[in-house]
Amino acid sequence: LRRNVVAASSSSDDPYCDRFYYGTEGLGEVMAESDYVLVAAPLTEATRGMVSAEMLGRCKSSAVIINVGRGPLIDEDALIEALSSNAIKGAALDVVAVEPLPEESPLWKLDNVLLSPHNMDMTLTFMRESTEFFVNENLPRFVRGERLLNPVDKSAGY
Repeated sequence: LRRNVVAASSSSDDPYCDRFYYGTEGLGEVMAESDYVLVAAPLTEATRGMVSAEMLGRCKSSAVIINVGRGPLIDEDALIEALSSNAIKGAALDVVAVEPLPEESPLWKLDNVLLSPHNMDMTLTFMRESTEFFVNENLPRFVRGERLLNPVDKSAGY
C-alpha cells in the first residue's frame, strides 16, 4: 500500500504503507506509477484541482481514476479530455464538479466512465449506525467534557 500524504510527520509511521509520497511531486509519482488512483481527499483550497491536466498527463494509459472524495478535486475538463482521447483507460466517479451531473456533460456518453449517484451513505443501516454512534460514543463524551470522536477542524477546512 502506498499513500500520498501532506507532511512527513503526518503518517510516516503507518505500518500498512511501504512507501510515502509528499506534496505535488509525490502526487505526480503516484499518478505515474499507479494502475488505479483513488481520490478521497477533502476539498480545501490546497486540494481543489489537485488532479490537474498535468497530473493526468503523468498517468499510464492503463490508469483508472476513481473519485469518491469531492468532485472539484479533479479538473473535470482535463479528465474528459484524457478519457475521450484514451490517454487513460477509464474513470469511476461517485462525485463530480457539479451535482447532479448536467445532462449535457460528455461524461454521460463516454464508454470508459462509470458514474454512481453519490449516495454511498444511503445503506439500510446508515441511520441506525449514525444514531448509535452519536448516542453511544459522542453524546457521553460531550456530557463528560471529553474530546469528541471525528471532530471537524475548521482551520483545516474539514
